[in-house]
Amino acid sequence: MTVELKHIRAARERIAGKVERTPCVVSQSLSDRAGHPVHLKLEHHQTTGAFKLRGASNAIAALSAEEKSRGVVAASTGNHGRALAHAAKLEGIRAVICMSRLVPENKLDAIRRLGAEVRIIGNSQDDAQQEVDRLVAEEGLIMLPPFDHPDIVAGQGTLGLEILKQVPDAAAVLVPLSGGGLAAGVAAAVKGVGRGTKVIGISMTRGAAMKASLDAGRPVQVEELLTLADSLGGGIGLDNRLTFAMCRSLLDDVVLLSEDEIAAGIRHAYEQEREIVEGAGAVGIGALLAGKIKAKGPVVAILSGRNIDMALHRKIVCGEVSSRTERAA
Repeated sequence: MTVELKHIRAARERIAGKVERTPCVVSQSLSDRAGHPVHLKLEHHQTTGAFKLRGASNAIAALSAEEKSRGVVAASTGNHGRALAHAAKLEGIRAVICMSRLVPENKLDAIRRLGAEVRIIGNSQDDAQQEVDRLVAEEGLIMLPPFDHPDIVAGQGTLGLEILKQVPDAAAVLVPLSGGGLAAGVAAAVKGVGRGTKVIGISMTRGAAMKASLDAGRPVQVEELLTLADSLGGGIGLDNRLTFAMCRSLLDDVVLLSEDEIAAGIRHAYEQEREIVEGAGAVGIGALLAGKIKAKGPVVAILSGRNIDMALHRKIVCGEVSSRTERAA
Protein backbone atom coordinates (compact mmCIF):
# COMPACT_ATOMS: atom_id res chain seq x y z
CA MET A 1 0.00 0.00 0.00
CA THR A 2 1.23 3.49 -0.81
CA VAL A 3 -0.02 6.98 -1.58
CA GLU A 4 0.98 8.56 -4.88
CA LEU A 5 0.77 12.00 -6.44
CA LYS A 6 -2.52 11.15 -8.17
CA HIS A 7 -4.14 10.36 -4.81
CA ILE A 8 -2.94 13.65 -3.34
CA ARG A 9 -4.26 15.62 -6.30
CA ALA A 10 -7.63 13.87 -5.91
CA ALA A 11 -7.61 14.80 -2.22
CA ARG A 12 -6.93 18.41 -3.11
CA GLU A 13 -10.12 18.49 -5.16
CA ARG A 14 -12.11 16.65 -2.48
CA ILE A 15 -11.25 19.07 0.34
CA ALA A 16 -11.40 22.28 -1.67
CA GLY A 17 -13.43 24.79 0.30
CA LYS A 18 -13.15 22.76 3.50
CA VAL A 19 -9.61 23.80 4.50
CA GLU A 20 -7.59 26.97 4.30
CA ARG A 21 -4.82 27.58 1.77
CA THR A 22 -2.35 28.81 4.37
CA PRO A 23 0.30 31.49 3.76
CA CYS A 24 3.99 30.80 3.21
CA VAL A 25 6.12 33.77 4.25
CA VAL A 26 9.82 34.61 4.31
CA SER A 27 11.47 34.82 7.72
CA GLN A 28 14.07 37.55 7.45
CA SER A 29 15.66 36.65 10.78
CA LEU A 30 16.10 32.97 9.89
CA SER A 31 17.16 33.79 6.33
CA ASP A 32 19.92 36.03 7.67
CA ARG A 33 21.16 33.26 9.95
CA ALA A 34 21.00 30.57 7.28
CA GLY A 35 22.49 32.58 4.42
CA HIS A 36 19.61 31.63 2.11
CA PRO A 37 15.85 32.20 2.07
CA VAL A 38 13.87 30.50 4.83
CA HIS A 39 10.12 30.33 4.33
CA LEU A 40 7.59 29.52 7.04
CA LYS A 41 4.49 27.60 5.96
CA LEU A 42 1.90 28.96 8.40
CA GLU A 43 -0.22 25.82 8.65
CA HIS A 44 -1.00 26.69 12.26
CA HIS A 45 -3.38 29.27 10.74
CA GLN A 46 -5.56 26.34 9.61
CA THR A 47 -9.18 26.42 10.86
CA THR A 48 -8.60 23.99 13.73
CA GLY A 49 -5.12 25.30 14.46
CA ALA A 50 -3.18 22.46 12.81
CA PHE A 51 -2.57 20.65 9.52
CA LYS A 52 -4.62 17.65 10.65
CA LEU A 53 -7.81 19.11 9.19
CA ARG A 54 -6.58 18.23 5.70
CA GLY A 55 -6.38 14.50 6.33
CA ALA A 56 -9.50 14.33 8.48
CA SER A 57 -11.58 16.22 5.92
CA ASN A 58 -10.39 14.02 3.08
CA ALA A 59 -10.99 10.79 5.00
CA ILE A 60 -14.52 11.74 6.03
CA ALA A 61 -15.37 12.99 2.53
CA ALA A 62 -14.28 9.61 1.14
CA LEU A 63 -16.70 7.64 3.39
CA SER A 64 -19.90 6.17 2.01
CA ALA A 65 -23.28 7.28 3.35
CA GLU A 66 -23.58 3.99 5.24
CA GLU A 67 -20.16 4.46 6.86
CA LYS A 68 -21.00 8.02 7.88
CA SER A 69 -24.18 6.77 9.58
CA ARG A 70 -22.05 4.55 11.84
CA GLY A 71 -19.85 7.37 13.10
CA VAL A 72 -16.07 7.66 13.33
CA VAL A 73 -13.50 7.00 16.04
CA ALA A 74 -9.79 7.65 16.47
CA ALA A 75 -6.95 7.76 18.95
CA SER A 76 -5.24 11.13 19.08
CA THR A 77 -2.66 13.25 20.85
CA GLY A 78 -5.02 16.19 20.34
CA ASN A 79 -4.81 17.82 16.94
CA HIS A 80 -6.16 14.90 14.88
CA GLY A 81 -9.02 14.55 17.34
CA ARG A 82 -9.88 18.21 17.01
CA ALA A 83 -9.73 18.02 13.22
CA LEU A 84 -11.85 14.88 13.08
CA ALA A 85 -14.38 16.39 15.47
CA HIS A 86 -14.63 19.51 13.29
CA ALA A 87 -14.99 17.58 10.04
CA ALA A 88 -17.54 15.20 11.59
CA LYS A 89 -19.59 18.09 12.95
CA LEU A 90 -19.82 19.63 9.48
CA GLU A 91 -21.18 16.31 8.19
CA GLY A 92 -23.50 15.81 11.18
CA ILE A 93 -21.98 12.47 12.16
CA ARG A 94 -20.88 10.99 15.49
CA ALA A 95 -17.22 11.26 16.49
CA VAL A 96 -15.49 9.56 19.42
CA ILE A 97 -11.92 10.62 20.26
CA CYS A 98 -9.79 8.42 22.55
CA MET A 99 -6.74 9.99 24.21
CA SER A 100 -4.25 9.28 26.94
CA ARG A 101 -3.73 11.20 30.16
CA LEU A 102 -0.69 12.89 28.58
CA VAL A 103 -2.83 15.02 26.26
CA PRO A 104 -2.94 18.66 27.47
CA GLU A 105 -6.26 19.83 28.92
CA ASN A 106 -6.60 22.69 26.43
CA LYS A 107 -6.74 20.19 23.57
CA LEU A 108 -9.34 18.07 25.37
CA ASP A 109 -11.55 21.12 25.95
CA ALA A 110 -11.34 22.17 22.29
CA ILE A 111 -12.49 18.74 21.14
CA ARG A 112 -15.38 18.67 23.60
CA ARG A 113 -16.55 22.09 22.41
CA LEU A 114 -16.91 20.65 18.91
CA GLY A 115 -19.39 18.09 20.20
CA ALA A 116 -17.25 14.97 20.00
CA GLU A 117 -17.24 12.30 22.71
CA VAL A 118 -13.89 12.29 24.56
CA ARG A 119 -12.56 9.19 26.29
CA ILE A 120 -9.38 9.30 28.38
CA ILE A 121 -7.67 5.92 28.43
CA GLY A 122 -4.30 5.03 29.99
CA ASN A 123 -0.93 6.75 29.71
CA SER A 124 -0.11 6.34 26.04
CA GLN A 125 -1.62 6.51 22.59
CA ASP A 126 -1.29 2.72 22.42
CA ASP A 127 -3.59 2.48 25.46
CA ALA A 128 -6.09 4.80 23.80
CA GLN A 129 -5.96 2.68 20.64
CA GLN A 130 -7.23 -0.33 22.59
CA GLU A 131 -10.45 1.57 23.31
CA VAL A 132 -10.70 2.49 19.63
CA ASP A 133 -10.40 -1.16 18.67
CA ARG A 134 -13.13 -2.07 21.15
CA LEU A 135 -15.51 0.56 19.76
CA VAL A 136 -14.90 -0.64 16.22
CA ALA A 137 -15.57 -4.26 17.19
CA GLU A 138 -18.54 -3.70 19.51
CA GLU A 139 -20.28 -0.61 18.13
CA GLY A 140 -19.28 -0.67 14.47
CA LEU A 141 -17.67 2.78 14.36
CA ILE A 142 -15.34 3.56 11.46
CA MET A 143 -11.74 4.01 12.55
CA LEU A 144 -9.94 6.97 11.00
CA PRO A 145 -6.47 6.85 12.57
CA PRO A 146 -4.26 9.92 12.92
CA PHE A 147 -1.69 8.85 10.32
CA ASP A 148 -1.63 5.26 9.05
CA HIS A 149 -4.49 5.54 6.53
CA PRO A 150 -4.26 6.31 2.80
CA ASP A 151 -6.94 9.02 2.81
CA ILE A 152 -5.34 10.71 5.83
CA VAL A 153 -1.89 10.66 4.19
CA ALA A 154 -3.27 11.92 0.87
CA GLY A 155 -5.02 14.79 2.62
CA GLN A 156 -1.85 15.81 4.46
CA GLY A 157 0.00 15.60 1.15
CA THR A 158 -1.99 18.54 -0.19
CA LEU A 159 0.23 20.67 2.03
CA GLY A 160 3.22 19.59 -0.08
CA LEU A 161 1.48 20.65 -3.29
CA GLU A 162 0.78 24.08 -1.80
CA ILE A 163 4.39 24.49 -0.70
CA LEU A 164 5.77 23.73 -4.16
CA LYS A 165 3.37 26.22 -5.73
CA GLN A 166 4.37 28.90 -3.22
CA VAL A 167 8.13 28.14 -3.21
CA PRO A 168 8.86 26.30 -6.49
CA ASP A 169 12.64 26.46 -5.98
CA ALA A 170 12.60 24.98 -2.46
CA ALA A 171 15.78 23.01 -1.75
CA ALA A 172 14.40 21.39 1.41
CA VAL A 173 11.14 21.09 3.32
CA LEU A 174 11.26 20.56 7.10
CA VAL A 175 8.36 18.43 8.30
CA PRO A 176 7.41 17.65 11.92
CA LEU A 177 7.64 13.86 12.25
CA SER A 178 5.53 11.66 14.51
CA GLY A 179 3.52 8.76 13.10
CA GLY A 180 4.52 9.88 9.65
CA GLY A 181 1.20 10.91 8.10
CA LEU A 182 2.31 14.47 7.37
CA ALA A 183 5.88 13.51 6.46
CA ALA A 184 4.77 10.68 4.16
CA GLY A 185 2.13 12.82 2.46
CA VAL A 186 4.34 15.86 1.96
CA ALA A 187 7.23 13.69 0.75
CA ALA A 188 4.99 11.83 -1.71
CA ALA A 189 3.79 15.14 -3.14
CA VAL A 190 7.25 16.71 -3.29
CA LYS A 191 8.99 13.65 -4.73
CA GLY A 192 6.07 13.02 -7.07
CA VAL A 193 6.41 16.43 -8.65
CA GLY A 194 10.11 15.64 -9.01
CA ARG A 195 12.07 18.86 -8.51
CA GLY A 196 14.84 17.38 -6.41
CA THR A 197 13.58 18.96 -3.20
CA LYS A 198 14.72 17.20 -0.02
CA VAL A 199 12.23 16.34 2.71
CA ILE A 200 13.62 16.22 6.26
CA GLY A 201 11.65 14.91 9.21
CA ILE A 202 12.08 16.73 12.53
CA SER A 203 11.22 15.12 15.86
CA MET A 204 12.22 15.21 19.52
CA THR A 205 14.75 13.09 21.37
CA ARG A 206 12.14 12.08 23.98
CA GLY A 207 10.19 9.18 22.48
CA ALA A 208 10.64 9.63 18.72
CA ALA A 209 8.91 6.44 17.56
CA MET A 210 9.39 6.83 13.82
CA LYS A 211 13.12 7.57 14.16
CA ALA A 212 13.58 4.54 16.43
CA SER A 213 11.66 2.40 13.95
CA LEU A 214 13.64 3.62 10.96
CA ASP A 215 16.87 2.90 12.83
CA ALA A 216 15.65 -0.60 13.69
CA GLY A 217 14.44 -1.31 10.18
CA ARG A 218 10.95 -2.17 11.42
CA PRO A 219 8.19 -0.61 13.54
CA VAL A 220 9.15 -0.71 17.21
CA GLN A 221 7.46 0.38 20.40
CA VAL A 222 8.97 3.24 22.42
CA GLU A 223 8.08 4.70 25.79
CA GLU A 224 5.83 7.73 25.43
CA LEU A 225 7.40 10.57 27.43
CA LEU A 226 6.39 14.08 28.41
CA THR A 227 7.74 16.57 25.90
CA LEU A 228 7.10 20.09 24.69
CA ALA A 229 6.33 18.52 21.32
CA ASP A 230 3.39 16.55 22.75
CA SER A 231 1.72 16.30 19.32
CA LEU A 232 4.69 14.23 18.13
CA GLY A 233 4.26 11.65 20.89
CA GLY A 234 2.89 8.13 20.55
CA GLY A 235 3.91 5.04 18.63
CA ILE A 236 3.60 4.29 14.92
CA GLY A 237 1.91 0.92 15.50
CA LEU A 238 3.72 -2.40 15.35
CA ASP A 239 1.44 -3.37 12.46
CA ASN A 240 2.03 -0.10 10.59
CA ARG A 241 0.82 -0.63 7.04
CA LEU A 242 1.74 2.58 5.27
CA THR A 243 3.67 5.44 6.82
CA PHE A 244 6.72 3.53 8.00
CA ALA A 245 7.48 2.22 4.51
CA MET A 246 6.78 5.59 2.91
CA CYS A 247 9.00 7.48 5.37
CA ARG A 248 11.76 4.91 4.93
CA SER A 249 11.73 5.30 1.15
CA LEU A 250 10.93 9.02 0.81
CA LEU A 251 12.56 10.96 3.67
CA ASP A 252 16.06 12.25 3.03
CA ASP A 253 16.96 12.63 6.71
CA VAL A 254 15.54 12.75 10.23
CA VAL A 255 16.74 15.28 12.82
CA LEU A 256 16.07 15.10 16.56
CA LEU A 257 15.81 18.06 18.93
CA SER A 258 16.30 18.43 22.66
CA GLU A 259 13.62 20.05 24.80
CA ASP A 260 15.74 23.21 25.04
CA GLU A 261 15.96 23.37 21.24
CA ILE A 262 12.20 22.99 20.91
CA ALA A 263 11.69 25.73 23.50
CA ALA A 264 14.06 27.97 21.53
CA GLY A 265 11.93 27.42 18.44
CA ILE A 266 8.76 28.40 20.30
CA ARG A 267 10.42 31.56 21.66
CA HIS A 268 11.83 32.55 18.28
CA ALA A 269 8.46 32.09 16.59
CA TYR A 270 6.89 34.44 19.10
CA GLU A 271 9.62 37.04 19.51
CA GLN A 272 10.86 37.27 15.92
CA GLU A 273 8.00 36.03 13.76
CA ARG A 274 5.07 37.13 15.96
CA GLU A 275 3.57 33.65 15.72
CA ILE A 276 2.24 31.45 18.52
CA VAL A 277 3.06 27.80 17.83
CA GLU A 278 3.06 24.62 19.88
CA GLY A 279 6.17 22.52 20.37
CA ALA A 280 5.55 20.29 17.35
CA GLY A 281 4.98 23.35 15.19
CA ALA A 282 8.28 24.89 16.29
CA VAL A 283 10.63 21.99 15.54
CA GLY A 284 11.58 23.24 12.07
CA ILE A 285 12.59 26.61 13.50
CA GLY A 286 14.35 24.86 16.36
CA ALA A 287 16.37 22.72 13.96
CA LEU A 288 17.44 25.78 11.98
CA LEU A 289 18.44 27.68 15.12
CA ALA A 290 20.45 24.68 16.32
CA GLY A 291 22.38 24.53 13.04
CA LYS A 292 21.12 21.01 12.31
CA ILE A 293 19.87 21.74 8.78
CA LYS A 294 22.31 21.91 5.88
CA ALA A 295 20.84 23.23 2.62
CA LYS A 296 22.16 25.06 -0.41
CA GLY A 297 18.98 26.88 -1.29
CA PRO A 298 15.58 27.99 -0.02
CA VAL A 299 14.19 26.05 2.94
CA VAL A 300 10.54 25.74 3.96
CA ALA A 301 9.73 24.98 7.60
CA ILE A 302 6.18 23.81 8.28
CA LEU A 303 4.66 25.42 11.37
CA SER A 304 2.20 22.60 11.85
CA GLY A 305 0.09 23.70 14.83
CA ARG A 306 -0.68 26.40 17.37
CA ASN A 307 -2.70 24.49 19.99
CA ILE A 308 -0.43 25.09 22.95
CA ASP A 309 -1.52 25.73 26.53
CA MET A 310 -1.05 29.49 26.82
CA ALA A 311 0.14 29.36 30.43
CA LEU A 312 2.92 27.04 29.30
CA HIS A 313 3.65 29.27 26.31
CA ARG A 314 4.10 32.31 28.56
CA LYS A 315 6.54 30.41 30.77
CA ILE A 316 8.57 29.27 27.76
CA VAL A 317 8.71 32.76 26.26
CA CYS A 318 9.78 34.16 29.61
CA GLY A 319 12.46 31.48 29.97
CA GLU A 320 10.82 29.99 33.06
CA VAL A 321 10.37 26.49 31.67
CA SER A 322 12.00 24.47 28.90
CA SER A 323 10.00 21.24 29.06
CA ARG A 324 6.67 19.73 30.00
CA THR A 325 8.54 17.53 32.45
CA GLU A 326 9.35 20.62 34.49
CA ARG A 327 5.70 21.67 34.38
CA ALA A 328 4.58 18.22 35.51
CA ALA A 329 6.97 18.34 38.43
